Formats: sequence, structure tokens, C-alpha cells
Amino acid sequence: MEFDVVIVGAGPAGLAAAIRLKQRAPDLSVVIVEKGSEVGAHILSGAVIDPVALDRLLPEWRSEETPIRTPVTEDRFLYLGPAGSVRLPAFVMPPLMSNHGNYVVSLGNVCRWLAGKAEALGVEIYPGFAAAELLFDESGAVIGVATGDMGVGRDGEPGPNYQRGMELVGRYTLIGEGARGSLAKQLIARFGLSEGREPQKFGLGIKELWQVDPARHRPGLVQHSFGWPLDNSTGGGSFLYHLEDNQVVVGLVVHLNYRNPYLSPFREFQRFKTHPAIAPLFEGGRRISYGARAITEGGWQSVPNLAFPGGALIGCSAGFVNLPRIKGSHNAMLSGMLAADHVAAAIGAGRAHDTLEDYEAAWRGSDIGADLARVKNVKPLWSRLGTFGGILAGGVDMWASTLFGGSPIGTLKHGKADFAATEPAAKARVIDYPKPDGVVSFDLASSVFLSNTNHEEDQPVHLKVADSLLQKTSEHDVFAGLSQRYCPAGVYEWIEGPEGPRYQINAQNCVHCKTCDIKDPNQNITWTVPEGGGGPNYPNM
Repeated sequence: MEFDVVIVGAGPAGLAAAIRLKQRAPDLSVVIVEKGSEVGAHILSGAVIDPVALDRLLPEWRSEETPIRTPVTEDRFLYLGPAGSVRLPAFVMPPLMSNHGNYVVSLGNVCRWLAGKAEALGVEIYPGFAAAELLFDESGAVIGVATGDMGVGRDGEPGPNYQRGMELVGRYTLIGEGARGSLAKQLIARFGLSEGREPQKFGLGIKELWQVDPARHRPGLVQHSFGWPLDNSTGGGSFLYHLEDNQVVVGLVVHLNYRNPYLSPFREFQRFKTHPAIAPLFEGGRRISYGARAITEGGWQSVPNLAFPGGALIGCSAGFVNLPRIKGSHNAMLSGMLAADHVAAAIGAGRAHDTLEDYEAAWRGSDIGADLARVKNVKPLWSRLGTFGGILAGGVDMWASTLFGGSPIGTLKHGKADFAATEPAAKARVIDYPKPDGVVSFDLASSVFLSNTNHEEDQPVHLKVADSLLQKTSEHDVFAGLSQRYCPAGVYEWIEGPEGPRYQINAQNCVHCKTCDIKDPNQNITWTVPEGGGGPNYPNM
């Protein structure tokens, strides 16, 4: 199937790009392929959105019926200790940390609404089709993607419901898969897009949606905290956002450069909810949904070259999250719009399959670059100085960037990649986590159930272990089988038997967070797309 533009991923970046393309050139043929069973099914974010991109893309949105209905009414920042908390005064926070004018939303529902806007303009959207393969011409330029075959059995042979994948060919291909996308990872390696950049950094975000007692609900309240249950050497923080209809989202982000292989981000999150300053909110409430996904944290220093022959990276495939703000959807949309402008201009000039150098050159001087430049040293300072010292130093650096237009310490480096930060188990302390109470804290199996995750059980395992022996001698013997703990979905198990430990992969549990692809200490696990439509089905996350 031939189109002018092929877009991978119906997230904020891909949808914004598609809409912008049709606004610029209505006659262009544009297609989006989305691996989720529907648009929004795989979208998970906090989320408090900055409407700057929406205001530019769809200026009339405020006068329409939209899922963006809860303006932020109050900001709170807490530092948590094991039994108490200290509220930080708002005036000490840099102005960029204020959420005044922002909205608490379900990003999945925002994407569903944006998809309707795109389709009304003539964009074709194919949910349930995973882009599994890049297509190249004889010169090596990307000319499109192929979706995965359907109905393949676990043995790799076609089953009774076998259906061949489709080749979607375009003059340009935009990759907006989200953090650590499988195609983006291949493109970055093939074209050396990360040369001269710092390693990309990641966090694992774990989130639940609750229906709470109306007496405890404060629509528009946005609360962030750091400190307990994470120790000072483990980066991360929590969020609590009050939506409409007595709904509250609660989550914890753990930076994936943590050192202790015994740490479990999922259990840290469950423990966080038992804190005296947090638990009362959930009394009499009901947990509705659960999910997890990786987020990019490297920022300014880690964004790869965005342009390659035949297309470009957009959104979190490139890594535009502003870490201290815990926001990326506005930059994702702005990047999709910026790429669309350059694609439309290139096609208008009769070009195809070349490198969009102007797009790469433009982003750092755009609002995306300005947003990331102000916070570029927060992550490196946090990694070097620990949570308490890093937050203080990062705050000073953000104030300096705000007042003087730049940081006095220049641009700090991140250093090593997240997988290289893990220490051998022999150097670490075992963490004794409390058992879940079934009221505020829960076990992993019941949590994954709430993600509505489903994969065809007979399909090939989409999590590829390159060297099984290395997994045993290193991941198990040296790092105490840390994949059992970093995975927030119970995918990986080491089962002890009479013949020794056996590695079991429960691929049907996978919520597509990509943590294994990031955190495995030997980079021995590769996440690939399963059969289209598989994975979580988040209703309003």
C-alpha cells in the first residue's frame, strides 16, 4: 500500500504529525499504524499536560467537547521520610515547575480524541497492526514499514488463521513508537544517530487509577513527592493527580540507573501508597486500573540525530521528556508538528526518501529545545549527588537558567547507560518488602489483571534472549535474577529445579514497558513487537 507519509504509532507525536500534515497539504495521503488494539490502548502517562502544543495545532479546542476537562487548581511538593512528610513552599520552586494553566487528563482518552480529529481530515489509522520491520531501498534509505504476520504459531510456522503482514510504503516515514521503540532502536544503531550524544537515560513509571471517596477528592490537585520509599542513592519520585468524577491517578517513577539488583520498582510503588501522608486518600476507594511503561529521561544531551534517510524520529522515540516537570506530551506533539512541516515542504518540493536535515537543525532552536535546555543538568546532578543533594543543586541550576538564560556549569554528562549502573548482588543488600494488604497495596498478579493484558498464547515469544547461558551465568548468578524484580508484570521467573535454575518467560503478561530491553545488565534481552493488538488494553490511562 502506497502513501505519501507513513507514521508508526498513534500517540501524541504521531497524531499531531498526521493532523499537521493534512492541515498543511490536504491532498497528502497519510497513514498511521498502531500496535494497540485501538488508539489509546497502549497509552500510559501521568498525566498533566501543558496545552501549548494543542493551542497551536487545534486553536479551537477549548470551545469543543473534549476529554481535557480538569484544570490544575493546586500544586503540592512533598519530601517524604519513613513516617512523615515536609511540604516544600511553592515560592522556592523554579517558575517552570508551576502547573498553572495545565490540565489533568487521561492521555489515552486525549489520543482517542486526536484520532477522531485526524480521521476527519482524511488520515487512515490502522490499530491492531504492529510495525515489525523497516523497509529499505537499494540505496539504504527507509521507504516504509511492514506489519507483522498474524496467526503464526509458537513454532514459527503459519497457523490456520495465518495472515501475511502488509507493506506500507511512503515518501517519508515518521517513527513515533514511544520510549525504546524497537524500530527506533534499529534506526539509531544502523545510521549512528546517537554518535556524539550522551547515553539515553530512562525511568520506569508505574501507575494506578483509583475511584476515591468524594469527601477526599480535590479536582485539579497535583501533588509530587520524592524521598521515601526510595533511598537517597535511588532516583525517582511520585505523583498524585485528581481528575474528574472522583478519580485519582497515583504513580511512582524509578530511575533505571539504580544500583541494587534486589530493588523491585513495583514493590516500592506498593510500599509508597502505605505512607501516612498518602494512604488516607485511598480509604474507602477502589482500584480501577494498573499499568507501567518506560519513560525517557536523558533530555537535551541524549536526543539522537532525529533525521535519517527517508524519515525522522518524533516524540519519545527521540526522547523529549522534561524530567523535573514529568511532562513530555507537549514536546512530543510539537516534534510531530515540526517534522510534519518539514515533510510537507520536502514533498511540496518534489523530494522523497532523503534526509530531513532541516528538521534536525530546527528542534534545538524551537520551543522543544528551550524547554529541555533549562533542565538539562537536573538528571546528571541527581545521579551524582543523590536525591537530596541533586534536587537542591538541580533547583539552583534551573533558577540560574531561568534568571540568566543559561546554566553557569554548562552541560553536564550522564556517563554510563542505565544497564551498566547495576551492581553485583554480592555488593548489595537484600530488601525485605512487606506483604501487600489487599486494601492499599496489592500483589503483582492482581495488578497485571487490571491492565487487561492479553496476547495470543500460541504466538512466538516476542522477548528475545540472545544467549541463554549468559543469562544463567550473569543475570542469575551475578545479579541474583534481577529481571524477576525489575519487570512490573511478572514476565520473567527463575524456577529452581533438581537440574538447576530454569529461566521462564511469561510473555503473555507483558505490558510493553520495555524495561527488560533497557535494564538487563548484559543487554541480552531484546523487546520486539508481538502480534498486532496484543498487550495491555488501558481504558482511560
